[in-house]
Amino acid sequence: MKINANRKRDLTDRQLLKRISQRDAAAFGVLYDRYRPKVYSYALRIAGSETVAEDIVQEVFVKLWQLDGIDDLDNVGAYLRVVTRNQTLKWLRRNVLETHVGEVLTRRWADVDRSTEEKVDLKDTQEVIDSAVSLLPPQRRLIFQLCKNEGLKYEEVAERTNLSRLTVKTHMQLALRFLRNYMLRYEDVVKLSIMAFLPLI
Repeated sequence: MKINANRKRDLTDRQLLKRISQRDAAAFGVLYDRYRPKVYSYALRIAGSETVAEDIVQEVFVKLWQLDGIDDLDNVGAYLRVVTRNQTLKWLRRNVLETHVGEVLTRRWADVDRSTEEKVDLKDTQEVIDSAVSLLPPQRRLIFQLCKNEGLKYEEVAERTNLSRLTVKTHMQLALRFLRNYMLRYEDVVKLSIMAFLPLI
């Protein structure tokens, strides 16, 4: 039986979940409005970024919409807190990874001590990096170069490429993951780079 949107706002969480399990988008909208402020404020406290908090809100509620057995949830608020925490911590780990990769790829190697047996051939290292970047898909390579070589922020790259900020961020994450894995295959050539990544593996 269909009921209007105003009456749906009076439904309990469990009643809404039952309707959402039947793919009732309006019921999902009511639940979204009910819990979005809490999810946003929690993500904002951890991430410290309004833009990131908004992204996490979208990711959390997409997970909720796609959840199998959603009508079996006993406590929606507790579930959303856990998912929000996990998504925010995942963002923090990705952010740390990007910082480490950026430092490795832009490091000034002139200060590296060449007196030990573990010294790295800088020319070969740069060739490995250039080779890895050249293997990225064209759009991903362009986004990577704009972010790393020109130092543009995600928002600036999004404007220049007519893509969403989230799409730009996803391309960067995939590019950095590929570069890390590629560099790990050349352990003898990029030993110092590998050392920078070890804590994150």
